[in-house]
Amino acid sequence: MKKIAIFASGSGTNAQNITEHFKNNKRINVEIILSNNTKAEVLERAEELNVPSIIFTKKQFYETDVVKNVLIKKEIDLIVLAGFLWLVPESMLNSFPKKIINIHPALLPKYGGKNMYGIKVHEAVLNNNEKDSGITIHYVNKEYDKGDIIFQKKCKIGIYNTPGMLEEKLRSLEHEYFPKVIEKLLS
Repeated sequence: MKKIAIFASGSGTNAQNITEHFKNNKRINVEIILSNNTKAEVLERAEELNVPSIIFTKKQFYETDVVKNVLIKKEIDLIVLAGFLWLVPESMLNSFPKKIINIHPALLPKYGGKNMYGIKVHEAVLNNNEKDSGITIHYVNKEYDKGDIIFQKKCKIGIYNTPGMLEEKLRSLEHEYFPKVIEKLLS
């Protein structure tokens, strides 16, 4: 059985979608959901989905091996960042080489980096009059959104001409493709 750990800081729609995708899978399972935000809706989703969850502090994440050790003890095969906004510490990157992935709501390398997340990305894309946007799934390294690209899906902006509409369109692409890419990586 391949085991997934999902890190999320917010609502957790991708975490829920991924968990539901693998719910009856005999080879792949979401083992744990981790969050750095005590008020994150993802924690409620984890409880509803019967997935164990833990909350950790910035100090635990960056100054200790508490979080890394949980992942090692649970024998995690893939770490999935799904709306998680902190850089991953180098010790964790070294312990899980090419086993940490992230999703970004734009076609990297454009519109990535520190403070480029959520609606801010869509506003920047629209303000630059881009014709296309999309999603990027990439490996995580020590810089924001700079890891090797695994998968991209492009869409025409067209009628999705407000940040909210574009966000909704890209979320549907995330929900369609993120679990498929995870499954392919673990097969």
